[in-house]
Amino acid sequence: AVKFVESGGGSVQAGESLRLSCASTPPNYRGYCQGWFRLAPGKEREAVACIDSFGRTNYADSVNGRFTISRDNARGTLVLQMNDLKPEDTAMYLCAGGGVYECVPGIWSPEHLGQGTQVTVSS
Repeated sequence: AVKFVESGGGSVQAGESLRLSCASTPPNYRGYCQGWFRLAPGKEREAVACIDSFGRTNYADSVNGRFTISRDNARGTLVLQMNDLKPEDTAMYLCAGGGVYECVPGIWSPEHLGQGTQVTVSS
């Protein structure tokens, strides 16, 4: 079974940046779609960024222009660079992969999810 372990979360001030990483077991996982979801109290789970097997990326409107998803091929990890963070970005961020449907936030349904890393942004 595929497992994901996220790291890089923390507590920051609004406007600051964080870089999340996702390591997989087995290493260098490359599903047709990989991405990041976030889960905040009282809100539905939201896909924020996806990358397909060709390297094409898609973002939720709420993070477009501030977040960048990529693969660190040297480390075999999935990365989410988050800039200009806002209090509304506060959530548990989960790495995801595989699944079905188009590799686009709001459409993609992942098969595998990690346990998550907490991001807290204060104003």
